[in-house]
Amino acid sequence: MRKPELAAAIAKQADLSKDKAGQVLNVILEEITSSVADGNDVTLIGFGTFTVRQRAARTGKNPQTGQPLQIPASKTVAFKPGKGLKDAVQK
Repeated sequence: MRKPELAAAIAKQADLSKDKAGQVLNVILEEITSSVADGNDVTLIGFGTFTVRQRAARTGKNPQTGQPLQIPASKTVAFKPGKGLKDAVQK
């Protein structure tokens, strides 16, 4: 499912126009993005938690030449599914 399809499903279930549902979806995604970008966890009970994780600097290998190279430390986003999502997938 892509974003327009998700917006259409929200519109149908919430009795909204597709444009309004798209706006609501955009606001939700913007708020999750800005909160995680600020370093905060976002927990949606039953769905899951978005967190920021630190990756340490490490030595990698250039796949073309085989030469070692330094990969700098970075931040990444992780998602841990909640019980409700896990249960729904198992059915």
